[in-house]
Amino acid sequence: MRFRPSPPMAVVLLLVAALALSWTLPGIGPALRLATGHGLRGTFTAQRLDCLRHPGHESCAWTGAFRSRDGLVQRTEVTLAGSDRGTHRAGQRVEAVDVGLTNRVYGPGGSAEWVFTVLLALAELALLAFALMAIAGAIRRGEGTRSAAGASPSAPAECGGDVGQDR
Repeated sequence: MRFRPSPPMAVVLLLVAALALSWTLPGIGPALRLATGHGLRGTFTAQRLDCLRHPGHESCAWTGAFRSRDGLVQRTEVTLAGSDRGTHRAGQRVEAVDVGLTNRVYGPGGSAEWVFTVLLALAELALLAFALMAIAGAIRRGEGTRSAAGASPSAPAECGGDVGQDR
């Protein structure tokens, strides 16, 4: 048995998929640059360690400045992805790659973060296709565009004789 959403549900799925894609698609370019190792190469200078503490866990990353090799691009308040409490110290300079994200740069080895972005976009595209096919199927079947068997809801039902009467 196949799941066939109602036409209103298919429209809701279509809107959800479109909204989710509008959030994910801008990250596809940086994700692909990250996956292929392309981007603006330069230097990250660690300035401060920012940590979040959770019960039983601490997550830290270094924030600092990025400067491209040619010196034309200089960015402040960027986080070096994959950095942690023990990876750097204040003032330390390391090679980095800017893939176009507003607040993050990466080490020269890149990162596997792009995998999640690409998989999320593919799932959203699948949901979009599913919703579009459900809507197209409803249109082909004529759901919502005609009444059942052409009968008027106010017309009385006809029976083949005097039902329930004794003769």
